[in-house]
Amino acid sequence: MSEEESGMNLADALSGRAGLKGVRWLLLGAEPREVLRHELSALLSAPGMLGASHLRHAKFRVKPDVKLSAYFDVSIRARGSGGQTRAIAVMWKPKWRAEKVAAGWATPDVAQMEVEALRCGLAAPFRRLTARVPGWRMYIQVSPLDPCFPQLVRASDPEHVQNMLAIAKTSNGGAPGRRLASHYAVTSIKYQPGQRHVLRYDSAEAGGETIFAKLYKGEEGSRISTVVTQVADWLASHQEGVACLRPLGQAPDEAVVLYPLLTGTPLHQSLRRPGRRTWRHLELAGQALSVLHQAPQVAELPGPRSFEAEITEVEHKCDFVPLLLPSAGAAIESLIGRARDLYERLPQEPPTFTHGDFKAEHFWVNPRGLTLMDFDASGLADPALDVGRFLADLALWYAIWQQPGLKQGQESFLAGYAPGASRERLVRARLYEALELVRCTGRRLSLFDRDWAGRVRRLLACAAALLDDLTAGTRRMRPSAGTRLSKRRPIGKPLRRRGSL
Repeated sequence: MSEEESGMNLADALSGRAGLKGVRWLLLGAEPREVLRHELSALLSAPGMLGASHLRHAKFRVKPDVKLSAYFDVSIRARGSGGQTRAIAVMWKPKWRAEKVAAGWATPDVAQMEVEALRCGLAAPFRRLTARVPGWRMYIQVSPLDPCFPQLVRASDPEHVQNMLAIAKTSNGGAPGRRLASHYAVTSIKYQPGQRHVLRYDSAEAGGETIFAKLYKGEEGSRISTVVTQVADWLASHQEGVACLRPLGQAPDEAVVLYPLLTGTPLHQSLRRPGRRTWRHLELAGQALSVLHQAPQVAELPGPRSFEAEITEVEHKCDFVPLLLPSAGAAIESLIGRARDLYERLPQEPPTFTHGDFKAEHFWVNPRGLTLMDFDASGLADPALDVGRFLADLALWYAIWQQPGLKQGQESFLAGYAPGASRERLVRARLYEALELVRCTGRRLSLFDRDWAGRVRRLLACAAALLDDLTAGTRRMRPSAGTRLSKRRPIGKPLRRRGSL
């Protein structure tokens, strides 16, 4: 047992009183890992089948209840099949009451999904897909179980996938494409019960296509598919070198939207070794965002999203940070207060279409240029929000990769976006950049990173410096009440690439 683990108390770790050490102990400590392995082994059909586990992601939340969630990929040794990898989710809550939780886990929906998974052979080699460990306040779920997404079991069944793809192709107007394979292997790419799921379908036939399935709740998938198609058409007619990842189709009854395999490299990876090619890609990203912000009315968009809504989300994402790093609490509260005060002095403008999660990870570099994906958070909002989030995203990746050149990277992006953009919009973008840096402390930094505390402090310091600069530059600005900016000049001819990639 390491010095960090010795004397660790479960109640203190779960409540957050033990700070970051307590959370790291639950995620990485020898004793909690041994308990998890024991429970997973008990769910399997035979002893000795459990292999290594890999922690992919973890989230800690304080409101409305303290909860730690962790997502693992677990290797399973299966005789004669070469083994497999299974996604699992583990959740700890300090205030669960055993009798209440037991009743909640024994709902008909959970039981029915388990029965269906067992019948289809999707559970094997697991005998059960859930387990609770009251002594450790722990609940385990094994894919493809999620009562919040009842279609997940069917969407994971290879026998059902072929029919679903045929329906989706019909819903897309019988769009031409490769012939559907007779069988698809299914892999869980993202398994986060209650939140989101992404599946990968690989054709069993040589040279067959790969398809990705994104699951939604209710009619949300149909709405997103419509939005992406409209935005992709607009971008294609006004921008060269950047395209949107278009849906292949959707299966409305399953609330599933299908996408093709996206080849290339995520843009954020090129920030490891930035150069002229990277600067050009960042400029293209700025041009594309400028075009998107000038898109005509897009159907079924939520919003408009207010500045106060953004503040609320930042506070929610960062609610646990002061608990694990007390010195950060006052800093976050001060930064949010300063941002709110500064925003009231800035001129505003009408909302436009916004991507909502505009960052380098959602651009992929390929021989044709860039492909933009993931419009799930799109809606009506201040266009400065997208600009600020991308600037903060660049700052985060340059810090992670420990590379110089952030200023040149941000300037390249703004060189593509800024022509025609008002100064006031760019000032608000810097304000949103500072807020996004604060939000990154709770949303983007890995809890099991040994330098988590140091990175939190550095991000907050960067946000503070930004607000200092903005405050100094806007002291004489008038209050924003009733102030509106004129619309940007309309797009004329399609934007053309300058030079080759």
